[in-house]
Amino acid sequence: MATKLILLGAGKIGDAILNLLSHTGDYEITVADRDAERLKYVEQAGFPNTRIVQADLSDKAAVTELIRGHKVTMSACPYFLTPVIAGAAKAANSHYFDLTEDVESTRIVKQLADNADCAFVPQCGLAPGFISIVANDVAKRFDTLRDVSMRVGALPTFPNNALKYNLTWSTDGLINEYCNPCEAIVDGELRETAALEEIEHFSLDGIDYEAFNTSGGLGTLCESLQGKVQNLNYKTVRYPGHRDIVKMLIRDLQLGKLERRPILKEVMETAIPMTKQDVVLVFVSVVGMRDGRLEQESYAKKIYAQEVNGQLLSAIQLTTASGICAMVDLVVTGKLPQHGLVRQEQTLLSDFLANRFGRYYAI
Repeated sequence: MATKLILLGAGKIGDAILNLLSHTGDYEITVADRDAERLKYVEQAGFPNTRIVQADLSDKAAVTELIRGHKVTMSACPYFLTPVIAGAAKAANSHYFDLTEDVESTRIVKQLADNADCAFVPQCGLAPGFISIVANDVAKRFDTLRDVSMRVGALPTFPNNALKYNLTWSTDGLINEYCNPCEAIVDGELRETAALEEIEHFSLDGIDYEAFNTSGGLGTLCESLQGKVQNLNYKTVRYPGHRDIVKMLIRDLQLGKLERRPILKEVMETAIPMTKQDVVLVFVSVVGMRDGRLEQESYAKKIYAQEVNGQLLSAIQLTTASGICAMVDLVVTGKLPQHGLVRQEQTLLSDFLANRFGRYYAI
């Protein structure tokens, strides 16, 4: 019997989630959005086992009624709707999954997860998400930990502007990452660090990159590894030169101020084109003691855009959507806890990569 599932948000990532889930036949899907044009696209796309509902997703009472009767709730909405949707999922006793990178929203989800009869699984995408599963898997192979470094980038395959960047996902989420405080463990202490700082340069497969602090990518890993690691940090990867331009916009022109972020969003969406020709880079490095020796072990992976069920999905669409879909599968099949907060790092990497959606990370 198909599992009843509701997807809130029919944007770029919602579209990819529908592509993956609807063709399995294992899920009976309701997709809700306030944007009639997006819903019209979903209808025309002809996703099987899918029905559409137009609704105001900022109204908790309405969203609760919408969710009621669905075993699973997936949010692919902007971070500011997270508290409303998570609260509605708890009221409707529905397993909750989201993609948010926003630290404050996730704190609210954690509070809602306390004593919940259903599972709350936030931050199910690429970073936060898969990167924590990988980092924890590598870290577990050490006796003691010194350094855990996590690097992720979603980059255009053919950069041709000064930023060497194209929009590949939520602009609101991107601005959040560039502007909000970051978490890290430094010399054994949990700290907040500034976004866009601590820049570093490295090469992989003969290509030069830069990496710098951004907000939200660590998910709950700071809490999970606190007291076990000396240094833990997350940085976003870009092509060299990107950080300096973004820092000028956000700091020098003060477009990072909360009231001026809509201007920054308009500038980005007007001037920077989207692309589906992209690559996702995942890099984790762990240093620690093993068998009495100081050793380092790394994990590196590149994932490219590909066609799935006759539809071209960008690399960031594919990795983000497959991440949340795999987590849904793992909860529904009982491989993860059925109630309370479920952290990404509780997932075994082997289970994730063996999953029909998680396998896209292994291709």
